[in-house]
Amino acid sequence: MPLDPSFIGRTYPPSDVYEVSREKIREFADATGATSPAHRDPEAAKALGYRDVIAPPTFAIVVAMKANETIMFDPALGLDYSRVVHGDQNFVHHRPVTAGDRLVSVAHIDSITQRMGNDMITVRAEIGTEDGEPVTTARSMLVVRGEDA
Repeated sequence: MPLDPSFIGRTYPPSDVYEVSREKIREFADATGATSPAHRDPEAAKALGYRDVIAPPTFAIVVAMKANETIMFDPALGLDYSRVVHGDQNFVHHRPVTAGDRLVSVAHIDSITQRMGNDMITVRAEIGTEDGEPVTTARSMLVVRGEDA
């Protein structure tokens, strides 16, 4: 059954706070092969003008996915997650994610379209500090394969 286009424009409640730690940044940097000392060494990050270590740019997906889960598992939307493939991802960074950040995200449904029996849903997570400072805008386009795909 196709996704209901009346969900376009829906905004979900803010996520719980995600506390960014040096360890989480280091683990992510290790997992993705990010080699900058600014991801591991507070002094190297401070020499570049940051208050603490900074996360690799794609670290924002960790926070965005938590927000996007509220959309993907919204029973009213009826998205069959077993049929989802990731179609596209992009980030607009307002500043780097930094150890010590306390981040919240708000999920939005920007579009729902149908093509060749598949649904495509574009979701956006606005990630910011709990005090309201914008940090990253993360957009994902998910393809929900049709029954015959």
